Amino acid sequence: MTTTLNVALDERSYPIHIGTGILPQAAALIPPMDGRVAFILTDGNTKFYGEALKAVLQNSAAAVHTFHVPPGEGRKSFGWFEKVLDWMLDAQVTRKSVLFAVGGGVIGDLGGFAAASVLRGIDFVQVPTTLLAMVDSSVGGKTGIDTRHGKNLVGAFHQPVVVIADTGVLKTLPAREMRAGYAEAVKHGALGHADFFAWLETNGQKILAQSPAELAQFVETNCKIKADVVTEDEKEAGKRALLNLGHTFGHALENGAGYGGELLHGEAVAVGMVLAAQLSERLGHCDGETVRRIQAHLKAVGLPTAISDIPGAFEPQALVRAMYGDKKAETGGLTFILLRKIGEAFVQKRVAEDDVMAVLKQSIGK
Repeated sequence: MTTTLNVALDERSYPIHIGTGILPQAAALIPPMDGRVAFILTDGNTKFYGEALKAVLQNSAAAVHTFHVPPGEGRKSFGWFEKVLDWMLDAQVTRKSVLFAVGGGVIGDLGGFAAASVLRGIDFVQVPTTLLAMVDSSVGGKTGIDTRHGKNLVGAFHQPVVVIADTGVLKTLPAREMRAGYAEAVKHGALGHADFFAWLETNGQKILAQSPAELAQFVETNCKIKADVVTEDEKEAGKRALLNLGHTFGHALENGAGYGGELLHGEAVAVGMVLAAQLSERLGHCDGETVRRIQAHLKAVGLPTAISDIPGAFEPQALVRAMYGDKKAETGGLTFILLRKIGEAFVQKRVAEDDVMAVLKQSIGK
């Protein structure tokens, strides 16, 4: 069975199709190809799904070109962005061509930015193959690459024409990647959906074990939450900023870890959420029970909850410097998404550096 949600953005509106085993039906779920040229971008972990999609599209597309990049966050770079653009330009991409991003958040971000840039913009389809991409990064049109200054600092808002989330592909996803994706769902509950957070506390283990009923409800609920926020605030002028709960800390941690395999994005967000809750308590915005529940649930599902849980050495001063390069930073201080309680987040500007340092030092164990 396929569930379809809609991201309502006037002429940029698009459907999110969710179901098990729906990838072979992709030709029926996308706008008609009518002889258009398809470009399929994958990485080393998702080649199989790219080839499966190629077989589906060959009957309707004028041509199908595939390109595989090595897996990992390091592919979100100027160098690989240029390689993807050259691949399309070498194959004589036109404005009627369609790019299919088949993979996790890295492929979606890199492919989406390439689609936004080549010929000043072509259509692209998100085909997420990780839990994190399904519940978060594939929906909303945020695309981009990393630089030495920080994560996602170069990019564009470029909405897909459709999202195809086949939950069946998650059976091949490593348990660690499942947990990393799950962290983004905890974020959705903590920032504005207390009932959903409580449901996760009860059903988290079933979701990670991929119990069909709970997993289907989980993906659908998260996509609806994200779609509703994007519909209300497409370009992060207001409410959408709350989706960055845990990300100011998390992006700094990813920067400190060197964007390698030692720290996945969802793991960084998990630690970042706990730090945001601890900072909220320190500033008098929430009570200790809010911090305890978030930390206890993340720990119960096997996610890190302190900087000391992450391999490697982290210095508070270096992490703060990285935060000043964050997209949400403004002149005069650091900006964070903080909590009043589970289900109620808000934007706090000009947070004192001393308070941030205190929380970081406690989490590092200094």
